Amino acid sequence: TETNMTLKDEVKRARLMKFASAAFYAFCSFFIIVMTATIIILYVAKMNKAIHFQDFDKSIPGKIFPLPLLYVGNHVTGLGGTQKLSLPMFTVLRKFTILLTMIMESRILRKSFAPPLVCSVLAIVVGALVAASSDLSFNAEGYTFVLLNDVFTAASGVYTKKKLGMEGLGKYGVLFYNAFIIIIPTVLASAYTGDLEKALTFEGWMSVTFVFYFLLSCVMGFILMYSIILCSYYNTALTTTVVGAIKNVAVMYIGMFIGGDYIFSWTNFIGLNICISAALIYSYITFHSSGSSETNVKPAEDKLSIHITENHLEKT
Repeated sequence: TETNMTLKDEVKRARLMKFASAAFYAFCSFFIIVMTATIIILYVAKMNKAIHFQDFDKSIPGKIFPLPLLYVGNHVTGLGGTQKLSLPMFTVLRKFTILLTMIMESRILRKSFAPPLVCSVLAIVVGALVAASSDLSFNAEGYTFVLLNDVFTAASGVYTKKKLGMEGLGKYGVLFYNAFIIIIPTVLASAYTGDLEKALTFEGWMSVTFVFYFLLSCVMGFILMYSIILCSYYNTALTTTVVGAIKNVAVMYIGMFIGGDYIFSWTNFIGLNICISAALIYSYITFHSSGSSETNVKPAEDKLSIHITENHLEKT
């Protein structure tokens, strides 16, 4: 019947958007995040009525928090962890983000995951443990930083998904107000430490080449942030995290042939293959299911569009 055909088309479209948004995020994750570009691009788009999100009022801080705090904590602990640990050990500890995301999403967002998805997540963690088993160096400060980074990353992903469903914010509101709130203390901290003065007096500003690449990195920073939000909007927070893990393992594969600093060992190689295999199995199950593998709640924007469509059909 016509109704069944419509439902099948909607299912196909949902699968396509889930896959496309995840691939978009994975590609853009190679580039850096720049908050200023996010604010400028979204503000200009809003002024030109290309996009819409709620104007600032006293309800915005309550709606957007704790995302800014989680974002800052994520980057501070991430920078601290990379300085204290070897790359293999850093990689294995970061894989616990996936497990923490699954736990937080089930607790905070009340999502349930099918046993095959749970097994694939556990296999990713096991693969990371195998990959790093030949490097058992212990650094208490480094372990603390990275494990805290895992918590902040997982919480940030889960709360991003939660905020996307809030009325008035949507994809663009979450992006804009998160960046807007973060940039104020960031500028103040930079001024206090003297980094802002160093940036303003940097001699490279007179170079056209430097300015071009700087602006390009700013734009790609915005695209990266948008791709993360888009992936979280159409998928679960867990899927966004797994896509990031696939990207990281892919980078390590590339590093085997480019760079010359990869030291081959069968243990590490087998562990990496377990990771990527489990991540691909997770992706296959997720993108080839019709919703039974993950209990997902559509964001407010989707609900609104569905409601409008239904009303329009009733009138016609």
